[in-house]
Amino acid sequence: MRDRLMQMVTRRWGWVVACLGIAAVGFWVWHARERTGMRPAARQAASSSHLSKAARRALSRVYVPNIQSGDVYVIDPATMRVVDRYSVGRDPQHVVPSWDLRTLWVTGSSDTGRDGSLTPIDPRTGKPGAAVPVADAYNMYFMPDGKAAIVVAEEQRRLDFRDPHTMALKDSLYVHACPGINHADFAPDGRYAIFTCEFGGGLVKLDPMRRAIEGLLKLPGHAMPQDVRLAPDGSVFYVADMMNDGVFLIDGGRLAVIGFIPTGVGAHGLCISRDRRSLYVSNRGSHTVHGRPHGPGSISVIDFSTRRVTQTWPIPGGGSPDMGNVSADGKYLWVSGRFDDVVYRIDTQTGSVASISVGREPHGLSIWPQPGHYSLGHTGIMR
Repeated sequence: MRDRLMQMVTRRWGWVVACLGIAAVGFWVWHARERTGMRPAARQAASSSHLSKAARRALSRVYVPNIQSGDVYVIDPATMRVVDRYSVGRDPQHVVPSWDLRTLWVTGSSDTGRDGSLTPIDPRTGKPGAAVPVADAYNMYFMPDGKAAIVVAEEQRRLDFRDPHTMALKDSLYVHACPGINHADFAPDGRYAIFTCEFGGGLVKLDPMRRAIEGLLKLPGHAMPQDVRLAPDGSVFYVADMMNDGVFLIDGGRLAVIGFIPTGVGAHGLCISRDRRSLYVSNRGSHTVHGRPHGPGSISVIDFSTRRVTQTWPIPGGGSPDMGNVSADGKYLWVSGRFDDVVYRIDTQTGSVASISVGREPHGLSIWPQPGHYSLGHTGIMR
């Protein structure tokens, strides 16, 4: 009798311990999500059916910021025609979807740190609003919980944390050891971000919640890192390097180089295919910041499963593919032709290229809408 009683007590306590363990794990997952604002399994959305309510209200358009002509060209992707054009101040660099997907922001940089700008575009109408003056805005990202915009003041080696709606300044983080800080992506749980230091030849790892630098990494060779993308499975960061002509693989946790994939001359921009199987690498065809038209530009396609280049699509007649993104249905890759004053629409099945003339020196274009719950910034890093 005593043995049976002990077995019952042990069994019941076992269930209690198991339930407590499950509850503890659940609390940890909830706490991680509340701290970062990210869903634990969040990855880039893979289907046009995953458009949010806000994104479904938007016009289907391609927004092209042109640095030298100081304007934005608006393209209707269905007709392949420029349907609008407006001035947005000096040196517009990127068109950035807001965290809540209700606004597109044109970032305007400044060499002096006095006349940068952030110009809002209403994606429902495609029209711009009044510009917000800021010191410098080469690029912009958003905290994973959406509570702050992170404006990249490249020339000042500084990140400005601003209200995500009014863009009022809240805080700043100086990153003196990272000259040319400009592109980034976040860890799967949002706890840290990896930024490239274009003119310092390395990377910086930051905790955006604590506004703290966690580490610096010098890349091999005479490096000049550009765009960054986290792999869809969250295992590794891909970093394009225009001097090494390829993509470094980075272990974000250890902040260490674990591999390198040669792609083409001047590896620059990175976009993930809509099915999350491939990485498109824009090889700009030049090792210089100000290159020539009709260079040996191309697009390399990297298979995420094998980490190998499976296809290379040259730009007919030469070109300079730079930054962009993939259409919601995944059929086309849209990228700016930086030194050729055009935009390329590349068929993701065949690699065939169509071109549209735009303003002078187009840069970080965004095609909108894109699927996802929220945007982490740049030309559309969606989660």
